[in-house]
Amino acid sequence: MAAERLEALLRDAFPDADELHVEDRTGGGDHFQVTVASPRFAGLSLLDQHRLVNEALAEPLRDGTIHELRIKTKGTT
Repeated sequence: MAAERLEALLRDAFPDADELHVEDRTGGGDHFQVTVASPRFAGLSLLDQHRLVNEALAEPLRDGTIHELRIKTKGTT
C-alpha cells in the first residue's frame, strides 16, 4: 500500500515523467527505491533533482512511512 501512495505523490509532482517506478526493496513497506525520469530535471544537478523528489515525498518522509529512500533520477527531453 505504501508504494502506491508514494507513486501517487510522485505522479502528482512529476506529471510529465517518462518513467516513474517505486520499489519496496525489503517487502516491509518502509525501504524504497524510486526511479523518476522527467524533463523537469533537464539542466539540474543530481542534488537538485533529488531535492525535488524529496520535496514530493516530504509527508511520508516526515511521518515515518519511509525509513530508507534510494533515488535514481534522470532528465529527459
